[in-house]
Amino acid sequence: MSELYIGVMSGTSLDGIDIALCQIDAGQCTLIEAAEYPFPAVLKERVLEMIAGRTALQEVGELDHILGSQFAEAINEFITGHGIDKQNIKAIGVHGQTLWHAPSGKYPTSMQLGDPNIINARCGIPVVADFRRKDVAYGGQGAPFAPAFHAFLFGKISQKIAVVNIGGMANITILGKKTIGYDTGCGNALMDMWIAKHQGRSCDKDGAWAQRGKVDYALLDEMLCDEYFKQEYPKSTGREKFNEAWLEDKICRVDFCLRRNDNNPSSSGLTRGSKEILKQVRDDKQLQANIQRTLLELTAISVSNEVLKFDRDMVLLCGGGAKNSFLVDRIKAMMPNVEVLIARHGDMLEAMMMAWLAYKRVRSEKVELKDITGASANAVLGGLYV
Repeated sequence: MSELYIGVMSGTSLDGIDIALCQIDAGQCTLIEAAEYPFPAVLKERVLEMIAGRTALQEVGELDHILGSQFAEAINEFITGHGIDKQNIKAIGVHGQTLWHAPSGKYPTSMQLGDPNIINARCGIPVVADFRRKDVAYGGQGAPFAPAFHAFLFGKISQKIAVVNIGGMANITILGKKTIGYDTGCGNALMDMWIAKHQGRSCDKDGAWAQRGKVDYALLDEMLCDEYFKQEYPKSTGREKFNEAWLEDKICRVDFCLRRNDNNPSSSGLTRGSKEILKQVRDDKQLQANIQRTLLELTAISVSNEVLKFDRDMVLLCGGGAKNSFLVDRIKAMMPNVEVLIARHGDMLEAMMMAWLAYKRVRSEKVELKDITGASANAVLGGLYV
C-alpha cells in the first residue's frame, strides 16, 4: 500500500530549500509535487560564518531554532500552495542543514541543525530527522545516503550505469550486484563561493563567467594533488574540507599570479607573501575568472576520474550542477565513450530521498548503507518526532 510523504532538503550549496511530495511503496517513489523555496541570504551568511569560525553555544542553539522555523515556514507554504491535506501525510523527512561533518576523527561526528520539534509543532505532522548519526555510531561515514536511494530508483536498469549527484559536494553511485557510493569531492561549493565573493552572485549560471577565463593548470594540478582525491572509498566530505581557506592555500602555493600570461604548469612554489598574492587576485578581474574556470575544471575532472574507474555505459547526472551546461559539456568531453544524461527530476532527487528515508524510518526498515559508508551494520536511520 502506497503512502504520502514529504521530503525536505537544503544541501551544502545553501541555494534553496527543496520540498517534494512523494507517493511511496515498497517498489517505487513517485514525485507528486515539488517546489524550491529561497534560502534567505542573511541566514546563509550566518551558516557560513558558523562553519568558518569559532562560535558560542548560544549561537548554535539559536541557529538550530531559526533553521527549524525556516523549514517549517517553507513546508507550510508548500502544503497550502499545493492544496495538500495534512491528514494524508504520513511523515516529513528533513535532512537538516549540515554544519560540520567529521566522521573520521578521534570522536566521529556529523552535525545537522534545524530543530525537528519546531517543525512538528508548527506543521502538525510527524517528522523524521537526524539520519546520519546512527550510521556514524556503527563506524560509518554517515554519508552519502544517495547511493541507497539511487539503487532503489534505478537498480532495475539493465545497462551498467553510474549516478552522479552534483550539489555543494559531489557524490557517485555505481550500481550493480553491489552498490558502491562515495563523495568524489567538491561539486558547486567552491564555484558558488568564488562568484559570490567577487561578483555578488549566488551561482555561475551555465558557467558563463567560467567560460571567460582560462584553466590555470598549475593551480589545477595543485588542487588535484590533495589527499582527498587519492583516498580510497568509503569516504565523504563537506565544507569543513573544501572551503575558501583551502582554495586560498592552493592559490598561494602555486602563486599563479606571476604566470597568468604564459600558464607554465612547471612553475610552482611560494614566491611572494600570501597577502600580496591574494591582494593581486582581488584586484585582477581576469585572474578571478581564471580561478572560476579552473574550479569548474576541478569538479569536471574529479567527477569523471571516478566514473572512469568503473566500466560504465551511462552516467545519470542530478543535482544543481546538472543545470550548469558548461560543466555538463566538460564532463561529457572527458568521457567520450560514456553516454551522459540528465536524470528526470534530477534537481529534486535529494528531497525525494528524504521522503523515502522517512518512509523507511516509519516502517522501522533498515537502510542498506554499510557497504557504502563502511559501517559495521545496516541500521534504522533517523529519529521520529510526533
